[in-house]
Amino acid sequence: MRSAYQYRLRLTKSQEAQIERWLDMLRHQYNYLLADRFDWYEQNRCSINSCPLVCYLPNLRNNPDYFSQKKTLPQIKKDRPWYCEVQSQVLQDCVKRVDLAFKRFLKGDSNGKKSGRPRFKGKNRYRSFTFPSLSKTPINGNILTLPKFGKVKMIYHRSIPEGFKIKTATITRKADGYYVTLSIQDDSVPGIIPVDSVSNPIGIDMGLKSFLIKSDGFNVPIPQYYRKAQKRLKKIQKAVSRSKKGSNNRKKAIVKLGKAHKKVADTRKYFHFKTAKELLDNHDLVAYEKLNIKGLAKTRMAKSILDAGWGQFLSILSTKAENAGLVTKAVNPRNTSQNCSNCGKKVPKKLKDRVHSCPHCGYLADRDVNAAINILKLAVGHPVSSKAV
Repeated sequence: MRSAYQYRLRLTKSQEAQIERWLDMLRHQYNYLLADRFDWYEQNRCSINSCPLVCYLPNLRNNPDYFSQKKTLPQIKKDRPWYCEVQSQVLQDCVKRVDLAFKRFLKGDSNGKKSGRPRFKGKNRYRSFTFPSLSKTPINGNILTLPKFGKVKMIYHRSIPEGFKIKTATITRKADGYYVTLSIQDDSVPGIIPVDSVSNPIGIDMGLKSFLIKSDGFNVPIPQYYRKAQKRLKKIQKAVSRSKKGSNNRKKAIVKLGKAHKKVADTRKYFHFKTAKELLDNHDLVAYEKLNIKGLAKTRMAKSILDAGWGQFLSILSTKAENAGLVTKAVNPRNTSQNCSNCGKKVPKKLKDRVHSCPHCGYLADRDVNAAINILKLAVGHPVSSKAV
């Protein structure tokens, strides 16, 4: 089982300057390796599907992969001695990032979905680097020891659980400072509770009127953090737009804008963690709809859906449930809001109809509560018929 713990760093000015040097060198190295990949890509492909009988064929290059580019690192340190300051495995991780980005561009991920053409990293666009391995006990009190970087002070607000090993450490520059994310692993994974033996299961229906409604009728109000902060964000954005490009005032305004956006994201994330914990503390099984959130985010409801952060919440819920040995189950959302949860008959409703009133059995309930009950029934293996009468 893998988990991630994030801590804020308390760095000296010299350590901050060292991190910025590393990030700048790694950014240049990333762009150089990516340019080498694009150079091979352009020389070894043809933009047309047929050629004349007599044509010039250039000498084809070998495909620059992860291993061939990693072998160039010793020579880079000889040609550019300042790269010796960066830890070797951190440089290798930079090569790995280029390899991953280019493979997703050409072949796609494990599901076959291709990413767009990788972009070169501009100034301040390369924000993190990773130490792939650490010592056995890298933490002593609130001091973290990083290879070749030294000891850094962090706000150790929660301790690493016993039995977990620290695998990697990622230093990230954010709008309000520097953070370290520790990836920890424990091989003793708790057993997953079988669906047949769960106690107190619950179904939830995600919404925009309420953040979610449970099948027992309890609803969680939607906080709308972004909409509440829009007035303040608009004022700061206006200051950025009016200031001269390249000026110190513009840089200060950009930093202020970044902090304001980060505050919105952090409060939303805290709300998601809090809501997920409350659900899993009281229920062994949580069922939800398998929504096409990316598709919904392209509709007129995009701002409200992105402000609610359904995708982040469901990801947090699934991860926390897996770590605790509990169950989350995604069901097909087809007709969950149209079918009657009492008799199973289909009762067509428009989006503006917020009350479910079944003409067949007389069942009356809130539309979202009816949908949550249908979601729960589908999750536990009791499908609801959708045949209209």
